[in-house]
Amino acid sequence: MPVSANRRQGLRGLTDEVVSCRACPRLVAWREEVGRERRAAFRDEDYWARPVPGFGDPAARLLIVGLAPAAHGGNRTGRVFTGDRSGDWLFGALWRAGYANQPTSVARDDGLRLTGAYVAAAVRCAPPANRPTPAEREACLPFLQREMELLRDVNVTVVLGQFAYEVVARLLGLRPKPRFGHLVEAVLSDRGRGPGRAGSGRHLLCSFHPSQQNTFTGRLTEEMFDGVFTRARALGA
Repeated sequence: MPVSANRRQGLRGLTDEVVSCRACPRLVAWREEVGRERRAAFRDEDYWARPVPGFGDPAARLLIVGLAPAAHGGNRTGRVFTGDRSGDWLFGALWRAGYANQPTSVARDDGLRLTGAYVAAAVRCAPPANRPTPAEREACLPFLQREMELLRDVNVTVVLGQFAYEVVARLLGLRPKPRFGHLVEAVLSDRGRGPGRAGSGRHLLCSFHPSQQNTFTGRLTEEMFDGVFTRARALGA
């Protein structure tokens, strides 16, 4: 489906705003400290150490929202879910479902392309202990809201983890709000959306986050994760 120049320009402008943001002093200090000190395995790399924008297909019918960039993943590479174990799981699943042209994601220039899918995060800077504060969540909220409004072809929004679920459900004005759980679904009616709500997604689909604490323990298996994107396809993404 052709995408208007205005939409592409809007997404580019939003990316520029995200990357230049310094609104949260704690997050700015942490992301830059991680970029200076570096992990031993990446000591010869130049860390991105800035907020990480969303990326993918501007005509996406599937939007995936995670929590935040990993300190040595997106905060290092400059692309969300790129260069960490969670990204290995996510892009492997997107590849198997036909949304990605390759199953791996190691750098911004590694040739990865998404077709029909777009990936974003609720918070755009890597937070200490992977836990943003409520104030940091609120500061980042407008970025995701605008992204969702621009991605107006989205039919299914997949949220990875409860943090992302709470943020997206709020932006979509979801009422009633089901209890979070793997493969829990909600359908957003036009009436429930209300004026001024973000526009992405007729369907909201929940998944456990592909973090190591879930994948190493077996709480989330590859079969379970693939089931999320099989279901997204069935819902029209």
